[in-house]
Amino acid sequence: MPCRCVRKPVSTDNTSPEVVDEPAPAAPERRRLTLDLDVDVCVVGAGLAGLTVALEAARMGASVAVLESRHVGWNASAHHLGTVMPGYGVAIDDLIARLGVDHTRELWKLSQQGADHVRAIAGDLAGAALQATGALEVSNVDMGKRLIERLHMLGGQFGAHVEGWPVERVRAALKTPRYFEAIHYPDAFHVDARNYLEGLAVLARQSGVRIFEESPVVSIEASGIRKRIATASARLRAAHIVLAGNVHLGSPSPRLTATLLPVWRYAAVTEPLGNRLSEAIAFEGAVMDTKGIDHFRIVEGDRLMWASPETTWAGDPARHARAIRRRIATLFPALGKPALRETWCGTVGQTVHGMPQIGELQPGLWVASGFGRHGLNTTALAGQMIARGILWGDDRWRLFAPFELVWAGGKAGRVAGQVVFGWTRASAAAAGAVARWRERAALREVAREARVAAANRQMATDEGDHFGGQ
Repeated sequence: MPCRCVRKPVSTDNTSPEVVDEPAPAAPERRRLTLDLDVDVCVVGAGLAGLTVALEAARMGASVAVLESRHVGWNASAHHLGTVMPGYGVAIDDLIARLGVDHTRELWKLSQQGADHVRAIAGDLAGAALQATGALEVSNVDMGKRLIERLHMLGGQFGAHVEGWPVERVRAALKTPRYFEAIHYPDAFHVDARNYLEGLAVLARQSGVRIFEESPVVSIEASGIRKRIATASARLRAAHIVLAGNVHLGSPSPRLTATLLPVWRYAAVTEPLGNRLSEAIAFEGAVMDTKGIDHFRIVEGDRLMWASPETTWAGDPARHARAIRRRIATLFPALGKPALRETWCGTVGQTVHGMPQIGELQPGLWVASGFGRHGLNTTALAGQMIARGILWGDDRWRLFAPFELVWAGGKAGRVAGQVVFGWTRASAAAAGAVARWRERAALREVAREARVAAANRQMATDEGDHFGGQ
């Protein structure tokens, strides 16, 4: 039986887990759809969202089939950093400005429910390696009063469990002068991305879901009560179709695919860094900056997992590995440019408005897509909401109705997206440089005032001594 490396504790003390060889479980049966089939729900796409829809619908009693053009989780769904926390890729302030406080509060509740759902699923999967170590959202500029206002909004109005970290505490945990204040999410947690996805597929199959891999959809006829889905080798009929193929949906729904900007996100895991890592980073949870440029966390005790560059065209991960190494050295000079054990990328679909596409496009035709940087919680909430919408008539998916399907601009949109990515990084770097300059200037001014005060005290003492001597 083949072996693979897994993280497994080998002692009951407080030492870090080490990597050991353990027999890998037998690979699940992979088969194409070769015979015509009739089901209640057909899901197109076997990623995080598609498998969650399938699992939830099957648990509610529906017959479900999943059609996947390649294999389960072949792209972004199995290549993320595994951080799970509430919220969306769009800033809360922007959501409130567009929707109002009450609507945004309901969306926040859904995102929290999505995170709770992932926690419950991961808790049943030993291989998911659930780690409740929290997350830090750090700022590269001095937030000042804005931090207090945001904490009041998240904690007071939305009921989120958050903490504000001052500069001193942030820099005690992250030994870099490039970060200022932070918002700490102590309830955030992390899962092993690939094992979580594989576990979802296993749970779905155990619940009766039939997953057909290497079965690309050729066409969809969504009119009528029974919809028709054609593959190269067979046909399928269903009362409901869920499009969860993201940017890879392609020919079955080109207009939907055109509403997504494809974004390649590159990430890597370093070789073991030993004590250097703990001396530079004394926080075990995930760290991400407010501009969405960097996202990293410690894995396996002494390795660093890091995601940073983004492109709107496919690139060679090995080429972007150099950018990741430079970025690590820029933020944490003590780590230098560490050697990387593995580098990879995943393609996500990003919408023009930044929010996911969740809901019913027409009777019986549903979409769960456009998750971009949102993370596991939104794929989970999408799966729950669509399954409940289909089988229970739950219409809370309408909370996402204001975020319509908007054309992403085609090739011109991809060029513009790449320009925006570059501008965001450049402006964040410039703002950070200005903030650090102001901080140094303020420290110099404090030191100057201290010297002046000390000189004045000395002069007063000397004058006292002079007159006292007379």
